[in-house]
Amino acid sequence: MYNGIQIILLILFSLNTLSSQSNTTEDMLSNKEILGLIKQSSSFLHEYKFENSFEISRKALHHAIINKDNYLIARSYNNIAANYQGLAEYDKAIFYFVKGLLYANRTNNDTIKSWLNNNLGNLYGFDKNQFSTGLKYYKKALWHSEKTNDSAQIYVTKLNLAWAYFYIGNFEKGEPYLNFINVQQKKFGSEKTAVALNMLNGVFYSHKNEYNKARSYFVKAIALGNQGKEKQDLSYAYDEYSKLLFKIGDYKKAYENMAAFNKLNNELTDFKKLRKANLEGINLELDEYKRKVNTIETEKELQYQSLKKSRIIVVLFIAALIVLLLLLYTLYKSYRFKQKKNKELTITNKELSVAKENAEVASLQKSQFVSTISHELRTPLYGVVGITNMLLDEHKELANSPHLSSLKFSARYLLSLVNDVLQINKIEENRIVLENMTFNISDEINMIKNSLSFLAKNHDNKINVYIDPAIPEYLIGDKLRLSQILINLVSNALKFTQSGEVKIKVDLVKLEDKECSVKFNIEDNGIGIAKEDQDKIFDTFVQIGRKEIDYQGTGLGLAIVKRLLNLFDSSISLESEAGKGTKFTFVIKFEHDSTKSVEMINNIEVDLGTNQVFKILVVEDNKINQVIIKKIIEKQNSNCIIVNDGFAALEILDKDKFDVILMDINMPIINGFETTRRIREKGINTPVIALTAFNKEEISEEAISAGFDDIINKPFESEALFKSINYLLLRQETLSLN
Repeated sequence: MYNGIQIILLILFSLNTLSSQSNTTEDMLSNKEILGLIKQSSSFLHEYKFENSFEISRKALHHAIINKDNYLIARSYNNIAANYQGLAEYDKAIFYFVKGLLYANRTNNDTIKSWLNNNLGNLYGFDKNQFSTGLKYYKKALWHSEKTNDSAQIYVTKLNLAWAYFYIGNFEKGEPYLNFINVQQKKFGSEKTAVALNMLNGVFYSHKNEYNKARSYFVKAIALGNQGKEKQDLSYAYDEYSKLLFKIGDYKKAYENMAAFNKLNNELTDFKKLRKANLEGINLELDEYKRKVNTIETEKELQYQSLKKSRIIVVLFIAALIVLLLLLYTLYKSYRFKQKKNKELTITNKELSVAKENAEVASLQKSQFVSTISHELRTPLYGVVGITNMLLDEHKELANSPHLSSLKFSARYLLSLVNDVLQINKIEENRIVLENMTFNISDEINMIKNSLSFLAKNHDNKINVYIDPAIPEYLIGDKLRLSQILINLVSNALKFTQSGEVKIKVDLVKLEDKECSVKFNIEDNGIGIAKEDQDKIFDTFVQIGRKEIDYQGTGLGLAIVKRLLNLFDSSISLESEAGKGTKFTFVIKFEHDSTKSVEMINNIEVDLGTNQVFKILVVEDNKINQVIIKKIIEKQNSNCIIVNDGFAALEILDKDKFDVILMDINMPIINGFETTRRIREKGINTPVIALTAFNKEEISEEAISAGFDDIINKPFESEALFKSINYLLLRQETLSLN
C-alpha cells in the first residue's frame, strides 16, 4: 500500500508541474478587487440570481485563499452559504457558514462574526426548526454587535430574537426585543425590516387577542411588502395574517391570504433557478477538491525532492515499483474475475429489488383498498342498522315482521363480513398486539354459549360445556382474542351440525410458577370434513360443504382462528371424518398471578351511568346518520344540535356551550381532525368524541394529536356512547376540582 502511494505521488508531481506553469500566468487580484466581487455576489443573491452569485463567490473565494486573507475568505463563504440557504440545501449552507465562522474567528473583525452567527441563527431557527441552537447563535451575534456598538446590526439581531421567541410561543421573552425594535425602527430600520416589524407586531397583538390592532399591522406589512423587492417577509405576513383571520372567523379573507402565500412561496422556489444554481454549486465543490489536491501535490513535491538526494532510495523505489507492478497484475486478474461475478450478482439483486418493491406496492394498495372499501360499506350499513332499530322502537307491531327481521339480519351479516375482511388484513400486516386482562375462563365460555344460543336453537343443537375445576379462578391474557377464536370455532360447529351436540371442553395441561397451559377442545357430531379438504379449510375464503346445503359464511373464520393462535404462539389440530363430526384442539399458555389479578380487577372501570340531561353538539354531514344519532340522543332524554360541517361547528361554539361534541371524521370542506384541532386552538376543553366508520386502530394516533378524547366506531350501541360521555364528563369535573 505504501508503494501505491509513492506511484500516485509521482503522477501528481507530473500534473503539478503542468498546473504550476499555468498558475504563474494567472492574474492576481487585490483585496479591494476581491471585496468588490463579494459585494457584487451579494447583490445577485438579493435578486435571487443564484447562478451568478455562485459564479462570482467562487472566483472571490479562489483569490481570497491565494491572498491568505481570512476576512475575505469568511465573507466569501458567507455568500456561498447564503446561496445554498436560498436553494433550501440547508446542510450545505450550515457547512459553509460554519467554515466561514472558522476563518472569521481568526480575525479581530466582530462585524463578520456577528453576520455569520446571525445567519446560522436564521438557518437553525427558521429553516431547520431547531430554535434552541438558533437562539444560541443569535445571542453570540448580539454580543459581537454590542462589542463594536454596531447599532444597525444590533437592531437586526434583536428583530431576529423577537421573531424566534414568538415563533416558539415564548412571547414573554420576545416582548422586550419587540419594544426595542419598535423604538429604533425609524433610526436603524429599512424597507425590508419594516415588513418584518409590522408582521411581528401583528403576531404579538394577535396573541394578546387585540385583533383590530393586530389586523392593522398585518395590512401595513403586506402593503409594504408589495411595494418593495424583498418578498420573503411578505410571504410570512400573508401566512400569519391568514391565521389571524381564521382565528376571528373571517374565513373568506383567510383563504385569500393563504392563496396569496402559496402563490408567492411557489415563486420564491423556482425550480429552474434551483437547477441552474446547482450546477454552479457542483463547480464550487470541485474547487474545494482541487485545493485539497494542490495541498497533496505540494507535499508530494517535497517528498520527491527528498528522494532525489539519495540514489539508494531511488534504487529501492524502482525495485518496489517492479514488485508493485507484479502485485497489481495479480490484483487486476482477481479484480476482473470479481467484476464478472459482481455484475451477475447486481443483475440478480436488481431483479429481487424490483420484485420486492412490486410486492410492497401491491400490499400497500391492498391495505388502502380494504380500509377505504370497509369505510364506504360501514357508513350505509350503519344507516340500515340504525333505521331498522328505529322502526322496531317506534312501531312495536312490526317486531314480528319477517321482512324487517330479514333486513336487520342481512345488514348485520354484511357488517360481519366487513369486520372479517378487516380482521384478516390487520393480522397479515402485523397490526394486532395481544393485551393482558384478568378474566375467569368459566364466565367467558358461558357468555359465548349464551350469545350463540340463538344459532344453536335454529339448528336444533345443544351446547355442552366441560371446564376442568383445577384451572385457576383468574387467568391473565387477551380474553377478547380468545373469545374471538372460540366464537368462530363454536359458530362453525353449530352451522355444520343439525339436531346434534357441540361440546366445549377445557382442561388444565400444566400449572408451573406463574404460567398456566390450558387445552381447548371444540367437538361436534355434524357433517364432518372429508380427508381431501382438511388441508384447505384454514385458507382464506375457502368454504367446504356447500355442495348440498347453502351454509352461510365468509370463508374467513378458520383463517382468522389460525392467525390469532399464531399470535398466542400456538397451533390448532383437526380430527374429522365425513358424516361423523369434527374436533378442533389447541393449547394456549396464560399468565397466572393472584396478586396481579387482584390489582387488575381493582382497576376495572365501573359503570358511570347517570340520569343527567346533556346538551350535545353533533357534527355530521350524512342526513341519515343525523336522524339516527338524534333519535339515540333524544331517547336518553338529552338535547342535541346538529350541524353539517366543521365551519358551522366552529361558528356555533363561539356563541354557545355544550357538554360534549360528537364529531364525524370524513366530512367535506374541513374534516373532523382539522375541526377538532381548531376547537382546541380556541381554548375550548369540551370533550370531543369521534363517531366514525374508520377502524379505530388506524386513526387513533392522529385523533389523539388532533385533540379527540375518545373514538367510537359506527355502528354503535347507545349504552357505549353514553358510558363514554359520562366517563369523560366525570374526568373533566375531577380535573377541574384539582
